[in-house]
Amino acid sequence: MPKTSTEDRAWISEAIRRVDADANRSADTHLHPFPLDMHGIDLYLKDESVHPTGSLKHRLARSLFLYALCNGWVCRDTTIIEASSGSTAVSEAYFARLVDLPFVAVMPASTSPEKIALIEFHGGRCHLIDDPGAVYDEARRLAAECNGHYMDQFTYAERATDWRGNNNIAESIYEQMREERHPIPAWIVVGAGTGGTSATIGRFIRYRRFDTRVGVADPEGSAFLDGWVSDDVGVTTTTPSRIEGIGRMRVEPSFVSGVIDDMVRVPDAASIATMRWVSRVLNRPVGGSTGTNMWAALGVVEKMRQSGETGSVVTLLCDGGERYTHTYYNDTWLEEHGIDISTYATALDELEKTGVLPEVS
Repeated sequence: MPKTSTEDRAWISEAIRRVDADANRSADTHLHPFPLDMHGIDLYLKDESVHPTGSLKHRLARSLFLYALCNGWVCRDTTIIEASSGSTAVSEAYFARLVDLPFVAVMPASTSPEKIALIEFHGGRCHLIDDPGAVYDEARRLAAECNGHYMDQFTYAERATDWRGNNNIAESIYEQMREERHPIPAWIVVGAGTGGTSATIGRFIRYRRFDTRVGVADPEGSAFLDGWVSDDVGVTTTTPSRIEGIGRMRVEPSFVSGVIDDMVRVPDAASIATMRWVSRVLNRPVGGSTGTNMWAALGVVEKMRQSGETGSVVTLLCDGGERYTHTYYNDTWLEEHGIDISTYATALDELEKTGVLPEVS
């Protein structure tokens, strides 16, 4: 890579100012208590859908852009390339336009049309491929072809964010929990995704010496759980996850297994049933990954109840449900994919009545 010129240094300085200004004029996201009596255990949702680009990935995209700019990887004529299942690409398209750079998202052809439309709305271009496992190589190829920069969220998510603080998501959660009756959560439950969120939260917890445990929810078709159990980063799967944004066919480089206290496999039917149930309880649509997180968090709450524990549990509302009207909210789509949510929906109805989550076989 050639040395950075004086003109490029000036451009980078201005780009960083624009990204910082975006953060400065954006309020923090809300922390909502979930309105359900669960026998002395309080459940909270950290609402990441209120970011300017509508998802948790806004934080990641901002960090990735700052990391690439400060490393000198991105200059005034650089085309930004990213491999994504959708939400990160939406957020990166937003930041690319903010600093006047072209953006190309390499994504599976199965990505929801709502996400594709959002990327294009923010000025990005979508490059769709049939094989979800090939997005990484295709992104690298495109970056080399146009002398661009492959942002590579799956490698850099765990290192681009300052896990010691600097208003990362973990610091925000603990600050917002400060006046609650159980201010130090017993558990924080998140999806695997890139691995960056669990790494940031887990490291922050250790750094601040909190007793909170980290739980990670992994959907069907994802490799993270098996890799964590076997302590093998080479684990792969043969079929992609149907829950966009959190399941991967390989253990991504940003996944830091040592900060995780427990993991759980969440069936797709449970994710979608819980997504729809949460949407009804909150009177607002949420996305599929929120359903995955919530099902796992509700399982944690039930185990705490059975053992006589009280305390608080925090999980994430990752994005809004408007992005999934053609998929998870579409009964025809569920039938086409052989997903029957009725058993889980019945269990959630029972939870709502009694505060007890029945076991689902």
